[in-house]
Amino acid sequence: MAAHLVRRCCRRLLLPGPSGLPRPPPGAAPGPGRAPPAAAPRPLRTGPPRWAETPQAQPREEGPEQQLRELIQGATDPQELLQLCGGHRLSSNLAGMAIARLARLAHRHPEAPALRGDPRLLRLLDTLDGQISQVWNATLVQVLRALPALGLPRAGRQVRSVEQEVLWRLRRLPLRQLVQLAEHLAGHRDSPLLPEVLRKLELRWTELEGTRTVVTLMAKVGHLAPALMERLEDKALELAEQLDVDEIRRVAVALALQQRRCVPLLRALSYHLLQKPPELGLPVLTDLLFAYSKLNFQQPQVLHRLSLELQPHLGALTPAQVSRCARSFAALRWLSRPLAEGIAQYSLDNTQDMSVAHLCAIVVSFARLNFQPSSGEEFFTMLHEQLQGQVQQLDPHVLTDVVWSLCVLQQARPPYLRQVLTPDFHTCLQGDPSPRAHSSWQKLVHINATARLETPGYPGPFLPPEALGGDEDRDKDKDKATPLQQGLREALPGALGGRDLGRYDVHTVFGWDIDAEVVLDGDNKPLPVGDFTAPHLPHSQGAKPLPPGAKRLAFLLWEFPQFSSRGRDLLGRGALARRHLRRAGFLLVEVSHYEFLEMKLERHRVSYLRDKVAKAVASDMATDTAPDTAA
Repeated sequence: MAAHLVRRCCRRLLLPGPSGLPRPPPGAAPGPGRAPPAAAPRPLRTGPPRWAETPQAQPREEGPEQQLRELIQGATDPQELLQLCGGHRLSSNLAGMAIARLARLAHRHPEAPALRGDPRLLRLLDTLDGQISQVWNATLVQVLRALPALGLPRAGRQVRSVEQEVLWRLRRLPLRQLVQLAEHLAGHRDSPLLPEVLRKLELRWTELEGTRTVVTLMAKVGHLAPALMERLEDKALELAEQLDVDEIRRVAVALALQQRRCVPLLRALSYHLLQKPPELGLPVLTDLLFAYSKLNFQQPQVLHRLSLELQPHLGALTPAQVSRCARSFAALRWLSRPLAEGIAQYSLDNTQDMSVAHLCAIVVSFARLNFQPSSGEEFFTMLHEQLQGQVQQLDPHVLTDVVWSLCVLQQARPPYLRQVLTPDFHTCLQGDPSPRAHSSWQKLVHINATARLETPGYPGPFLPPEALGGDEDRDKDKDKATPLQQGLREALPGALGGRDLGRYDVHTVFGWDIDAEVVLDGDNKPLPVGDFTAPHLPHSQGAKPLPPGAKRLAFLLWEFPQFSSRGRDLLGRGALARRHLRRAGFLLVEVSHYEFLEMKLERHRVSYLRDKVAKAVASDMATDTAPDTAA
């Protein structure tokens, strides 16, 4: 307002009067006989006017201009607006306003005829192009967003002219209009404006205000500019307390889609999400669950709330959403038994709507979490009926996952085993070097072990013996041992009484790795393990048979990722390994990370291992004598 007042005063004092002579200063009279000095010529300005450079000082429209603007903004139909513009002579700024308004009306009335070739629209475009430097900044940005909506080609003269003018003014645009430009250009990556807009936003990121602007930029253009995304993450962390539930959802999904695991921001989002009132909406629940699983971010309080609030909404979900939720919880190693029971019951109630792919995803999730539904007989009967005749149509990797999951859940039937253990099936996996093929091959070895150890009536086929010893791709780098593995290797020789009495990092034909193997004689004294035959190894090292009464002990280390996030229950992979090794004749000495790593002194760890060995032997003896006692 002050600048406007000063400008008007200067105009009155300095501009020539009605006679063409300069106005004398107040109170001064021209001297007699003196001619007034000639007015100096004003320099020609070629660039945009000053009010176009600073939209805060835009001139106020008066009279007819203001009336036309109100009529343009009040038009409710494209034809009405074109007729109005055709009857008046518009300035370039009003022409731009009319074009922007026309695009919005055309979007609201899709049944209206195409406007691209309308002569009245072409006249508006000519008027805009003739004096484009006189158009206000806000109107120019609106025109740039409106022209593609009106069907004008992006390579056309009108669009390129507006883009060039915006490019010239880019440095002087307010941040709000830069954000609008970035949001519009995100869908047009070939635009020459986009890199410049992103660069300007990166330089001016400290000016960002309001959660909506930050969230919009993260979702729309964050993936196009990693450096800008880092600044936006910092800004979102600063504004985390002001985010509402929907904005928290959008930020989490943006991070997940861009694979940006920003732990400080995720922690802040989790904290403020827990402070929000209950009853999160269904889209918020499913999207947050997807984001947390995609980023592998485990926050127990948030996962508990998501599972608790998702359970009443199961009936409103589609089969695809239910299977996605099951996969997400399995990826996060989070087992909520009431929710899992609800998913199993949903599958039984909606069998006709569940596709084989949806059922396979649910079964794989149950197996990963080692979850057996209470309605197991009914659930698995339905599953076998749905899979009948559909197994051959599944992708080889999906089929391998499903059969492996049925092995974990003790539901593998001979037809499934035969389908994946035939030479035609597994030879294609052996020649594939991809990580997924390697994972599928490891699961095939586990399936082969199930067929040999847990399916006595299965006649074959089996995997060839030479294929079970291939461990070329297995990482045996001792330098990469975990603290738990390193601690066992240091403490076990003290517990056994010698370093050569144990075998470490043993790869078995069953597909499982034993962290340490020990042989005890009938008096429970350790023997040199390398002297005896080992049928569980691909290539046996010793030649002596085990003496009578001798026992093989397998030390299994259970790391943190092998447990459920909710407690100390082993996941399906660990449960299957435990069953297979017991069936193979091993006594298991299970060492958990939460027990072993708590002991810092080696003598405590040695004592712990000796106690574990004694308990395993005593448990085996109690099992052997139980039938005699009962008799």
